Amino acid sequence: MGDRSLEGRVIVVTGAGRGLGLAYALDLAARGASVVVNTRPRASGGPASAESVVDQITAAGGRAIACPLAVEADDAGDRLLQAALDGFGRIDGLVNNAGAPEARTLHKQTLSEIRSVFEINYFGTVSVTLPIYRHMREQGAGRILITTSAAGLYGVHGMAAYSSSKAALIGLARVIALEGASRGVHANALAPYALTGMTEKYVSAEIGAALPPEHVAPVVSWLMSEACTLNGETLVAGAGKVRRAVRIEGPGVAFDRPEDLAVEDLDRAIGPILSLDGWTLPPDGTSSFDAFLHDNPPRLVAVS
Repeated sequence: MGDRSLEGRVIVVTGAGRGLGLAYALDLAARGASVVVNTRPRASGGPASAESVVDQITAAGGRAIACPLAVEADDAGDRLLQAALDGFGRIDGLVNNAGAPEARTLHKQTLSEIRSVFEINYFGTVSVTLPIYRHMREQGAGRILITTSAAGLYGVHGMAAYSSSKAALIGLARVIALEGASRGVHANALAPYALTGMTEKYVSAEIGAALPPEHVAPVVSWLMSEACTLNGETLVAGAGKVRRAVRIEGPGVAFDRPEDLAVEDLDRAIGPILSLDGWTLPPDGTSSFDAFLHDNPPRLVAVS
């Protein structure tokens, strides 16, 4: 096939029973990767959906094993890592896809409900990622993908816990990228747009038809490739479109007499304070702080 091969690479995909995770697992396997398929165990105790995904992959000539578990379990990452090592002898990539939805305005939620969303979306990702990341550092190579959302980038009405948990994951991906770069480990975040069980009630049939999960899957396979050099990025993908999302800072203003600064001065300066003309993209929080201290934005005199 003309697409870049993933032959010989071993990739773990969480939440791979349906929707985006299923599309990712099938696409990775079709490109030659051996896939560790994770889904939640069935409450009934019957075979997990991971088994049927493995059957699909092996029937098409691919290689896969099932590892059903709840990602928020303390030992989830250890077990997924061991499954990859026992089944295929190595691990090269991790796709964190598992997540929990939410649809309730903040003032109607309890603290327990908010924590339950974080338990799966954020701590479930950390639990899976940490031992695998440590192993990748030791072996000197690896690719980690963390699933965020437009809700995490910009917020969505009625999704406070979901939005904030997904925003936290962007920070996690950035730190892994910064700390893992010297050891050959790259981490990126992906905000996918796709018709899934989580999104189908929010989009029309016409829009949903343009957003099959299969249109996002090649982006994931690309990010799992050793040849892909992206690190610390957040991509938005869906419907055959891919774009970069970043957090930028405008130049702002500086006041000549900060000791005399009054709220009326801030009212007067609201335009230049909010302006993004001449924006910058700090590579990390330390650089942002240094630039804030030493840059020379337009100066205003505090006159109040």
